[in-house]
Amino acid sequence: MLTIHLHNLLFHAHHGLYEEEKVLGNDFEVNITIHQKKVSEKIVSINQTIDYSKVYEMVKRRMQIATPLLETLGQEICTSILAEFSLAEKVLFSIKKLNPPITQFQGSVGISFEMERGQ
Repeated sequence: MLTIHLHNLLFHAHHGLYEEEKVLGNDFEVNITIHQKKVSEKIVSINQTIDYSKVYEMVKRRMQIATPLLETLGQEICTSILAEFSLAEKVLFSIKKLNPPITQFQGSVGISFEMERGQ
């Protein structure tokens, strides 16, 4: 099985429940792992694999759409990847909100979501 990784993608976006987040936005770190169908021959063309630059552009566009819940965002991105790339069998998605609006909080918060084709 071939695995495609896009890790430590950084975005400034306006996801969140609170008005402050909708106005000021926040910094997010996204990680995506895509398991591709079994590879039975030597890969010599981008058509035989998943073009990670296209995955990045898809995620970048979706990150620009403000969404109250990171859970919704994760589900939608996984669904989109599976719909767009027929070679994708499974997608693992995680996102961290790097500066959550929680008083006296140090660290990050986030979610992870996993989806397989046919779910």
